Amino acid sequence: MANQPRLSTTAIISPQYCAPATHPIDLIITKEWTGRNNFTVTDTNNNLIFKVKTPLVTMVTPRQHRFLFDANRNPILHLRRSLLAADDKWKAFRGESEAPQDLVFTRERSSFMQLRTKLNVSLANNTTTQACDFTVRGNLFQNSWKVYIANSDNLVAKIKKELGTMFITEKFMVTVSPNMDYAFIVALVVTLD
Repeated sequence: MANQPRLSTTAIISPQYCAPATHPIDLIITKEWTGRNNFTVTDTNNNLIFKVKTPLVTMVTPRQHRFLFDANRNPILHLRRSLLAADDKWKAFRGESEAPQDLVFTRERSSFMQLRTKLNVSLANNTTTQACDFTVRGNLFQNSWKVYIANSDNLVAKIKKELGTMFITEKFMVTVSPNMDYAFIVALVVTLD
């Protein structure tokens, strides 16, 4: 990512979560297999950055929900997907909301059948159905993904999945480009499983 063109600050969730302009930020996202798929996000010094909580799914609400909290337990995003749909579409809302006016982004597969993962991410203010704002391209066999601006080659994040100890945890090693919103990248990562 060192040879990538310099991007202006890209705040999607909030400017406070943008990586510094001088260097990329490295994050470790640990998925805990506790029956609820909770995640802990730390920096390379093991400082807590975010927590992601997944409530139990019930038949009353056949949707999967994940909530992204900052280190002080303040809600940042509510991620939601329908378990009845085959499209693997996630929607992200501000705080704990599900109101349409609080929509931040939508993440969905570019096509139903895929040999390589390609996910389209559209920000709430994108009213065209023809173009997405970001793409996530990956290789399931290598457990790695890259996030690009739209359909360009402008790389904004790299993600590598590693199995943890005794298959109880999984770790996602994430590098976020300078000026990029790392809360947004974390939200995308926790929708990959």
